Amino acid sequence: MTTAEAVSTTRTTPAWRGGFGRLWAAAVVSKFGDSLRTAAMPLLAASLTDDPVLIASVTACGYLPWLLFGLLGGAVADRVDQRRAMWAVDLVRGALMAAFAAAVALGHASVAVLIAVAFALTTLQTLFDNAATALLPSLVPGEALGSANARLQTGQQMAGTFLAAPLVPVLLVAGAAAPYAVDAATYVLAALLVASLRVAGPERPPRKAGSTLRAEIAEGIRALWRDPALRSLCTATTLCNIGMGALIATLVLHVTGWLDAGNGGYAAVVTAYGVGSVAGGLLARRISERTGRIRGVFLAGIVQTGCLVALGTVHELWATLVAMALFGLMGMVWNTNQVTLMQERSPDGMLGRISSAFRTLAIAGAPLGALLGGASAAAWGLNTPALLAAGLFTLAVASLAPQIN
Repeated sequence: MTTAEAVSTTRTTPAWRGGFGRLWAAAVVSKFGDSLRTAAMPLLAASLTDDPVLIASVTACGYLPWLLFGLLGGAVADRVDQRRAMWAVDLVRGALMAAFAAAVALGHASVAVLIAVAFALTTLQTLFDNAATALLPSLVPGEALGSANARLQTGQQMAGTFLAAPLVPVLLVAGAAAPYAVDAATYVLAALLVASLRVAGPERPPRKAGSTLRAEIAEGIRALWRDPALRSLCTATTLCNIGMGALIATLVLHVTGWLDAGNGGYAAVVTAYGVGSVAGGLLARRISERTGRIRGVFLAGIVQTGCLVALGTVHELWATLVAMALFGLMGMVWNTNQVTLMQERSPDGMLGRISSAFRTLAIAGAPLGALLGGASAAAWGLNTPALLAAGLFTLAVASLAPQIN
């Protein structure tokens, strides 16, 4: 058994009452609004241009801030009160989305505006995500982290799939700006929920005299590199994110163009992915109990590779729906185990930096993938990005092999 396998997989679950319940509610409310935005924005982009490269650029610029500010966000998250950082960021994001909704309503939306909004939202997200990852261990006992992460991610997927996705067409009838206005309101509500938490932050060892953010960032990168399990998992996730960037950036074109399934087909594909993700959240703990965390990720990658091959070769909507549902299921297994491993294996006071180093290195591949997806779709056909993603997932699975007995 590898070191990565020797992790807690007990059945202990977090208590809903108190801090975790409010954090869960904030995450679900925020995800609901984000899902409205992410479902509506590709359609808005496609209405502004039919150039696959421009559409993919919107996705690419949504990832770029992780390259510029991700490491800094993690170092700041280890220094500040994470609860306060989270609600402050959500208030700013709420104001930004309100302004964007006004721009759409007034007819001032353009591809350039979409790119700017995507860039700004992700810049703020670099601090929020690292702070949230670092705060969770203060709200639940260590043996409940796996279950807590699964519940958080499952709740978010349920909000996005069963509430937000069916509501998008209704809101778009009310006006193109409606999804973004609702997203702005959910940010404010989530901020209020997080602000109501009464919890002490994680224990931090005293900072060395004269310590700088640059030195602390370097310390987090070294800690990630020295852990074989996290290092392999980070490499695999980076490869997968290149593939995911290619797929997500062009998925609306894959469905509405290659499959000729229209906006309704695209909504169905997004819903199938969400349903699979919810099922994955419910099954993630059971799978990890049987396989261990690294083996669970390894299994998820193998199945996802097969789904991508089917997505790029079978010219039928029903096959795409099945492939995306199974892809989402295994994606949740991957994500839950990935986050839990980081939380379990990070030294005290370093989770924000290790999390940011992991995310920055992993997310760095997504902008490249988005641009590669757009270019390959334009050059060789709208199904090509799915096949490109399948090849990258194969490499990701291979990079995890040394951690498997």
